[in-house]
Amino acid sequence: MRDQSFRGHVQNLEQQGELVRVDTETDPHENVSAIGWKTYDQFGKSTLFTNLKGYPGWQLASQVVTDRRKWAIGLGVSEEDVIPTVVDRIKSPRQPVSIDAKDAPVKEVILTGEDADLTKLPAMWTSEEDPGPYIASGMAVIKDPETGTRNMSYHRQQILGPDRSGFLICPRHALRTYQKYQERKESMPVAMVVGVHPAILYAGGFTTRYGIDELSLAGGLLEDPVRLVKCETSDLEVPADAEMVIEGEILPDAMTEEGPFGEVTGGYAEEGSTEIFVVKAITHRKNPIFYGMHSGAPMTDPQSITGTCVEAALYEHLSKVEGGLDLLDIRCLGVSGLMAVVVKLRPRIAGQAKTALLAALSSPYLHPKLAIAIDEDMDASDLKQVFWSLTTRVHAEQDVTKIDNTRIWSLDNASDIVPGMSPMYRIGTKVAIDATKPWSSRIEDKTRFDRAMPTNYDSVDIEDFLP
Repeated sequence: MRDQSFRGHVQNLEQQGELVRVDTETDPHENVSAIGWKTYDQFGKSTLFTNLKGYPGWQLASQVVTDRRKWAIGLGVSEEDVIPTVVDRIKSPRQPVSIDAKDAPVKEVILTGEDADLTKLPAMWTSEEDPGPYIASGMAVIKDPETGTRNMSYHRQQILGPDRSGFLICPRHALRTYQKYQERKESMPVAMVVGVHPAILYAGGFTTRYGIDELSLAGGLLEDPVRLVKCETSDLEVPADAEMVIEGEILPDAMTEEGPFGEVTGGYAEEGSTEIFVVKAITHRKNPIFYGMHSGAPMTDPQSITGTCVEAALYEHLSKVEGGLDLLDIRCLGVSGLMAVVVKLRPRIAGQAKTALLAALSSPYLHPKLAIAIDEDMDASDLKQVFWSLTTRVHAEQDVTKIDNTRIWSLDNASDIVPGMSPMYRIGTKVAIDATKPWSSRIEDKTRFDRAMPTNYDSVDIEDFLP
């Protein structure tokens, strides 16, 4: 069975030159966030902090799946095969398997009572205006009280004290499950999983229909069933190779003030209120590595996790439009706060690029509000080429389409909140831009829309001419 650990991925990143080790003393509340963010922004590297002030015995890793190179290392495939591999493997889910606690690394240390203390965890104070440290990397494992169906999803936790945190629930599957507990006037058992293999990180962010176990999807990505172990204080099962699990419950009838929080849009989620998570136990590996997930200004792991999920979902979605488009690449731009996608395709008939754009804006994810189509001679990952297409191949009157009064992602602060609703519900305008060559130029070639590239550009290997 393949390694399913977070630390195994961290070791692979370091081995392949994708990680910087910081042995100088650093402080999760003061500078870890800035050092980790700058290390990726300036060098494209992950970071492992080995000397955390006030948290002896802990290490902290950040920016571990921030780009396709790191996903490729995690999934054991080439960069160009990341999205096709994800789409293919998720079609073959594998049900998890249960193991004994004695064989589960996450059970090496078990803390209960006053020892189960959130303030003793090296949670980062991430963005300038955050009110305090957050655990942003926790994935909640819960079960439907009626069917027993398991669900796993990300939920940020503002640490409020030793035994409690906030627990933001977006209007998706977890809220649907929580409302069933509320109807029963019961607390909802929750296990927050921190630090797992990239396949499990991906599955936690993937949007599928209600009732699908995300851990079975993770098994498909791993091509091995995920090893699970039972919690100490509930009948929930969690990944046995995780770095840490925080066991607790969500109160059915209590709220707390929460935020603001630097979110994946690159701005702040509005201050508001969230449900309350009460801690019952903490289990973790010996010499644990805390997953310090950045959030806020791009690029960070949350943008990459969600963006990769959006790309895979759109790849599958667009493969069915018009009987199958000649689709070449899809990029959900993390630098846009996940609200823009680039679709690279080879249009076969006039109008097909616009059809693809409309489909991209009406997909399993609400995030994109701007979709751009580009031609096969452009690189969807290169914003210079995308913007060149926007300025040289777009006739705004013909190629820009606005769709008003449509449902918009809840974190898009520029869009209006639905009257009488919370900021989770917004309505606004989506925009489609066809930046492919005009169809007439393909047929008659009256006007040139090609890039003026240097002579023999494709045949020159610059390495042959450098010392």
